[in-house]
Amino acid sequence: MKQKRYRDFNGYLREIFGCRVQKITVDAGLNCPNRDGTISTGGCIYCNAKGSGTGASAKGLSVKQQLEDGRLFLSRRYKANKFLAYFQSFSNTYANIEKLKELYDAALSVEGVVGLCIGTRPDCVNEAVLSLLESYSRNYLIWIEYGLQSAHDKTLVMLNRGHDFACFQHAVKATKHRNIRICAHVILGLPGETKADMLDTAQRVAESEIDGVKLHLLYVVKGTPMETLYQEEKYRCLEQSEYVELVCDVLERLPENMVIQRLTGDPHPEELVAPQWALKKAQTLSLIQETLEKRDSWQGKRGAIP
Repeated sequence: MKQKRYRDFNGYLREIFGCRVQKITVDAGLNCPNRDGTISTGGCIYCNAKGSGTGASAKGLSVKQQLEDGRLFLSRRYKANKFLAYFQSFSNTYANIEKLKELYDAALSVEGVVGLCIGTRPDCVNEAVLSLLESYSRNYLIWIEYGLQSAHDKTLVMLNRGHDFACFQHAVKATKHRNIRICAHVILGLPGETKADMLDTAQRVAESEIDGVKLHLLYVVKGTPMETLYQEEKYRCLEQSEYVELVCDVLERLPENMVIQRLTGDPHPEELVAPQWALKKAQTLSLIQETLEKRDSWQGKRGAIP
């Protein structure tokens, strides 16, 4: 197997645990201030009513049951016996501290769970939440994943994010030095953004001294404002070749020790409007590797460009 030219998440986990560690996606049934009326009721323009989740909570499945089911499936498929509970849908620090502790405790009580990955917004953390996560970090691997998407405030306004880049910077500062790993989510191909804008976001993420990043393709999902923009021909999706080149450009600018948790997303086929190539994840990852090889390039080759 060819050696990857970036620091992938699976390799990072093997460094820590010495074996394969699988993520299990959890839907905790939480909400988002961008949907419950605190900030807005419409959510981000690319997000549907499921909030990128599975809908498992709405079906009555508890956090513990979701993890038990996932553990059984993944142990059979991959022979894995260590797992991370990934709280994915909506904002997973957006509840009172007692509720959050109940959810996190339930996840960590499942056999084989060695850590938490908490997806949330940078405006949904406070001292109490971070202290709770820090308390788990003594015995478990704890990642917090902040949805940034772009470092450009004009883009964040257009997306109806409800926070600015300074909010992300503040959350990162509050989280550092707590033994909590920090990951930023970045979307490539956002409406109105140029290649220069996207690479500027990459530079700012590189300079933030966080631990990891997830790169996402902006794909169009049914029932979102993005679908309307796309149908009205006010938005053009990136071609696969464009996305691959952009990912390689970004990787070159990220520090070599930064963990690359994801290089593209996983749209639900029944929800996807466009582009259809977004369903070809394995092919896209292979093309990224091939492009890095053709360039004789790797993560961190260029560093943060001043």
